[in-house]
Amino acid sequence: MLDKIVIANRGEIALRILRACRELGIRAVAVHSEADRDLKHVLMADESVCIGPPPSSDSYLNIPAIISAAEVTDAVAIHPGYGFLSENADFAERVIQSGFIFIGPRPETIRLMGDKISAKEAMRKAGVPCVPGSEGALGDDFMENLRLAKDIGFPVIVKAAAGGGGRGMRVVHSEAALMNAITITRAEALAAFGSDELYMEKFLEQPRHVEVQVLADSHGNVIHLGERDCSMQRRHQKVIEEAPAPGITETQRRDIGNRCVEACLEIGYLGAGTFEFLYENGEFYFIEMNTRIQVEHPVTEMVTGVDLVKEQLRIAAGEPLAYTQDDIVIRGHAVECRINAEDPETFMPSPGLIEQLHLPGGPGIRVDTHIYADYKVPPFYDSMIGKLIAHGEDRASALARMRTALSETIITGIRSNIPLHSRIVNDSAFKAGGQSIHYLEDLLGLRE
Repeated sequence: MLDKIVIANRGEIALRILRACRELGIRAVAVHSEADRDLKHVLMADESVCIGPPPSSDSYLNIPAIISAAEVTDAVAIHPGYGFLSENADFAERVIQSGFIFIGPRPETIRLMGDKISAKEAMRKAGVPCVPGSEGALGDDFMENLRLAKDIGFPVIVKAAAGGGGRGMRVVHSEAALMNAITITRAEALAAFGSDELYMEKFLEQPRHVEVQVLADSHGNVIHLGERDCSMQRRHQKVIEEAPAPGITETQRRDIGNRCVEACLEIGYLGAGTFEFLYENGEFYFIEMNTRIQVEHPVTEMVTGVDLVKEQLRIAAGEPLAYTQDDIVIRGHAVECRINAEDPETFMPSPGLIEQLHLPGGPGIRVDTHIYADYKVPPFYDSMIGKLIAHGEDRASALARMRTALSETIITGIRSNIPLHSRIVNDSAFKAGGQSIHYLEDLLGLRE
């Protein structure tokens, strides 16, 4: 097993990784910005190293500082968590070149799946269903792009090949709007991602967002752990996730899961990963692969009993998977609410001092959070301050437990989006399950 690792992240995921290290007897080094000296995992870690001032660009995205922290503490590996540098192939490469283990996929795999065009090409070769669209990058010939759009059928969506997080994409409903959409999206992509490469695909009208969790070791073993539904979204950002996805049959789960396993074998995948799909009319369409642990991983852990972070650490240590596919059984249902420090109506961030904090408990309730009373939420980072997870024998009981847990949660001194979550879990359509990715914005009157 790994002797000592650097946790190159902050907040709840950093604490989550620290807890997994504790269970496996791994010593942990917390790197942090000047604004994060009081984070719970920093206070609890075996060692801590300040790597820069509050801005992410000077701290959590500062590759030399993170590698230097690993060197001075004699760590053997670096865990990137999610966000920040977790899907940065150059960072993974620098970590390995510096003599450390990168707890994640190989750099070439991150690079392959980080480019949406090469990722789709790899998935097509591996037999994973993709959204109908361009077979490669869009060229500069407008008439050729128009012909392609007609072949696909309007509406289409133009996307940045290096995009992510809901940025660098534009829906086009008519021939007349295509040229302007491509021009604007190309400029946005270059500014945001450093690449103006675009691709085009069919825009599905009412899809759901369903994703499949996989684990792969260095011994040729790959398993899938079922699927999650992440369709409750605002501005392409997930708000509530659940596992398993409502309405997905065991046959569908086995079929799409096996396809993802085969794809992992085809590309030589290593570690934890997530295949993201749009799901409409009983069909799955691959959109991207996340080569890291996901924010919503706890719902999969709750229904499978598998600790995904511990498996990441074991895989990085060169150990074989502790599970075979036959060991993976979906038990019950789990729902996760992302708790953000933000106004529940305007969605404006609400940093500041937490005065009172009461977290829920009871059967089937899990809280992943780094906050505590008298902790000051900084204004420099993502507004998520925790995740509330409820597990039950079925979806109805999981939602009932979630409603109770939300009503028990007290956070004063800052605003939170708990009222929004309470509204969603009490919504009749959400309780019925199977709503599209547009449902929440329609409910809130935000859809353009």
